[in-house]
Amino acid sequence: MTAHLATLGRRLRIAIVCGCDESTLYAVARVMESKFADILFVGETERIREDERIKASLDSFTFIEAEDGVDASRKAVALVREGKADILMKGLVNTDVLLRAVLDKETGVLPRGTVLTHLAVAQLANHPKLLFFTDAAVIPYPTQEQRMAQVDYAVKVCRAFGVETPRVSLLHCSEKVSDKFPHTLGYQDIVEEGKKGTFGEVIIDGPLDLRTSVDPVALHKKGIPSPLEGQADILVFPDIEAANMFYKTITYFCEAEVAGMLQGAACPVVLPSRGDSGDNKYFSLAFAAMAVK
Repeated sequence: MTAHLATLGRRLRIAIVCGCDESTLYAVARVMESKFADILFVGETERIREDERIKASLDSFTFIEAEDGVDASRKAVALVREGKADILMKGLVNTDVLLRAVLDKETGVLPRGTVLTHLAVAQLANHPKLLFFTDAAVIPYPTQEQRMAQVDYAVKVCRAFGVETPRVSLLHCSEKVSDKFPHTLGYQDIVEEGKKGTFGEVIIDGPLDLRTSVDPVALHKKGIPSPLEGQADILVFPDIEAANMFYKTITYFCEAEVAGMLQGAACPVVLPSRGDSGDNKYFSLAFAAMAVK
């Protein structure tokens, strides 16, 4: 997943809000080893400065003091607005506090008219390539406009990983279009937009179930003609429930390496859960780095 970092071409800047927890500091140490970004710690930084990994190269970091999580979130978002940070990351601060700063109409970093959504990528031991999927964390039931944005974001990030013609599967429990499931009707419109070139050079199909999206043999057995040929790069789930269960299933039962971030803001936003490992947080930072415009 991190092999593509060599293509970045420049060193990025990551602003971490209240990043004093062990797993975040572990991820920071890995970032510094990989040398793809500089770190700006925003918050109460005394505990951070005392960490042995940080003390060893104290001059390599930038420390910006803040009174609390609210103040730290505002200051980190301001760094993005001022062009001083390329990626935002949540440490030990409540998600709603950081998102409030990101979404603030006057001082936030969500351009007017854009859609904020979640994009993830997984590397599974028994699958030959990376799988991108959306949205496991933000939009409960996407509107057609939001789903179009999800496809657009995913396609652009997928291309950053060297996939020239991303294959996008619009997921459902079967391959049938039905007015009982309105999103399958919307899928047809997205497929047509793909043919028109709305998303650039892509192959889009749906509705398809998960197995026929990623398994050519299963697709052949069911006798389904699909231009994806069972080789999807991107999985677009119908709602947050399906995507979130997929996310947790592959991490818990398949031990997949998974990274995630928010797309749509002026910069990628990494919102790990407090239970995420240091490796997961590192992968998410690397993933976000590949998405920086």
